Amino acid sequence: MSDHKHDHDQDCGCGHDHDHEHEESVFIVTDEEGKEHEMVMVYTFDSQDQLYAVLLDRNDPEADGVIFRIEEEDDDAYLVNIEDEAEWERVVAVYNQIIAEENRE
Repeated sequence: MSDHKHDHDQDCGCGHDHDHEHEESVFIVTDEEGKEHEMVMVYTFDSQDQLYAVLLDRNDPEADGVIFRIEEEDDDAYLVNIEDEAEWERVVAVYNQIIAEENRE
């Protein structure tokens, strides 16, 4: 689902790491084939002063995660597709580095 599309923006109401226990943030994401997936926000991280969210399929936890950019407008935050290839490659590299560092600890 790396070429992901979703049917509408969702208010994440967050903006911080999800390593602590609280109510799940669930989003309905529609893939390129029109199939809807219940996605859970599992992690957020920063890159170049921009916040990103990693979502996993709630019903298929073994599937690859999907990364969205979080954009804020007024007091609301929205998940936005990453359309720019250079931004996508940079964000994936940053996320992979974060995961590698966490696995060393």
